[in-house]
Amino acid sequence: MSRGVFITLEGIEGAGKSTVVQWLGEWLRESGRTVRVTREPGGTELAEQVRRLVLEHGRERLSAEAETLLMFAARAIHLDNLIRPALAAGDWVVSDRFTDATRAYQGAGRGVDGAWIETIATRVHAGLAPDCTLLLDLPVAVGLARARARRGPADRIEAETEAFFERVRAGYLALELREPQRIRRIDATAAVPAVQAQVRAALAPWLTGAGRP
Repeated sequence: MSRGVFITLEGIEGAGKSTVVQWLGEWLRESGRTVRVTREPGGTELAEQVRRLVLEHGRERLSAEAETLLMFAARAIHLDNLIRPALAAGDWVVSDRFTDATRAYQGAGRGVDGAWIETIATRVHAGLAPDCTLLLDLPVAVGLARARARRGPADRIEAETEAFFERVRAGYLALELREPQRIRRIDATAAVPAVQAQVRAALAPWLTGAGRP
């Protein structure tokens, strides 16, 4: 049995990732594929507990380095208990965020050393990277306005400044330039049908089998 296909979605707050992830999972299932839809940090019961540590406002300071380590702890749990088994079974895995989020948020956003992040990433998921990453991109001001219009109280990361999210977006765009074959930028300012059309076009090689690992 061939390995399943690993698709990740990335982007700043308000880019519409959660909506696209759910639609994509349903669309792939309708085409006869077995799909696991998940998210990071989280995705499994234990990893969701780590997610709460990262995102909830607490009385103790959480350094950028500690935040990074917690992200990778949740990721390691997620990989062992969901992502790797699903891919080994030949399933498609669609994840709302993966290691590119750590590179953009903790690396570009918080200033954590990129080489250190890559060292940890190599230890946590050596030999495994997304087959295709969909980067839902839009201006920071637009994304934050969308996010603030629809959410309740902001978590630790959502409450960050606009300048922080500008750095995160710049980090994502730098990743796209570095890995254009894997990372496909989607214009998230477009209407929903246009976003879906861009996603279908980006995934065409994997849908036809030409891009399978």
